Amino acid sequence: MSRPRWFAVRQDLSPSRRRLLGVCAFLLPLLLWSIVSYVPFIWHPNIKVTDAGDVSWMRPGLQFDRHEFAKEVAAAQSAGTRPPAGIRANPIYLPAPHDVGRALYTAFTTKPVLKGDLWLHESLAMSLKTIFWGFLISSAVGVPLGILCGAFVAASRLSEPFVDFVRYMPAPAFGALMVAVFGIHLEPKVAIIVIGTFFQQVLVVANTVRKVDGGLIEAAQTLGAKRSQLVLRVLLPASLPDLYNDLRILLGWAWTYLIVAEVVGVSSGITFFINQQAKYRNFDNVYAAILIIGFIGLATDQILAFFGQRFFAWKNPRSSRLRAFITRLFSRRDQPLPEGQP
Repeated sequence: MSRPRWFAVRQDLSPSRRRLLGVCAFLLPLLLWSIVSYVPFIWHPNIKVTDAGDVSWMRPGLQFDRHEFAKEVAAAQSAGTRPPAGIRANPIYLPAPHDVGRALYTAFTTKPVLKGDLWLHESLAMSLKTIFWGFLISSAVGVPLGILCGAFVAASRLSEPFVDFVRYMPAPAFGALMVAVFGIHLEPKVAIIVIGTFFQQVLVVANTVRKVDGGLIEAAQTLGAKRSQLVLRVLLPASLPDLYNDLRILLGWAWTYLIVAEVVGVSSGITFFINQQAKYRNFDNVYAAILIIGFIGLATDQILAFFGQRFFAWKNPRSSRLRAFITRLFSRRDQPLPEGQP
């Protein structure tokens, strides 16, 4: 049998190929970033001054546009003074990978510039608290309502038109109102997360519940199941794996609203840290903070995916090694025995 092709339509890959492509998904952007950062003739539109020469207003370490720097060199040469010297560099807002890698450590150990500002780990803790409470409140109301809308047409028609109407309203538009209602501290930020995820959550959950096979409902009704049993014993268990994945995706949406939510009222959390570091032109710390958000989000999603594969193994046959073992074991027992053996 020939080995499956890399790009065969709707065919799974071997575990080794999956791992290889997963690693390449991160290495390719890093390679592109490195090429842009370290190869001078690729981009590098600026010149970083290494020697100011006789130009009094220049300082080593400053960056200038290549063409402007060339004009200063030509002017110094025509005046008979020592011209400035420099090396090609990218703009300060695009630090090299090694600078950002170093900042992933130093950002945690660098003391805040202003008294009263939070350390990076304190800012992250505040952001995680905002995400946790916002998504928890949204799910506590949105998931049950979505299940009801998916199970009962009357509940759907009573709720979904208004939910569909509000979901097009940008959550940041409610910022001033949330500050007026809840004050300037954590509460309005949590409210923005709730508004940004709740209405989407209701529609996504309702649509997932509607996808349950109608034959299961008919079979349960034939067996005499009551209305509450149809919801709790049929619809909910049948849609639970997909609902779990829906919540994983919606949690990512909550992170997208975090940056907007944290500028409502008193700026706080990782957003405040990013804005402060950008103000001080410490863009390596800015990139480090953004990467940390990505690391936290990816780690959370992978942990949830890991548990989802264990909780709902029948939806993830690739991860169900025990089932494969049992299948092989019983398939061997079903084979006819040679003559003369019991």
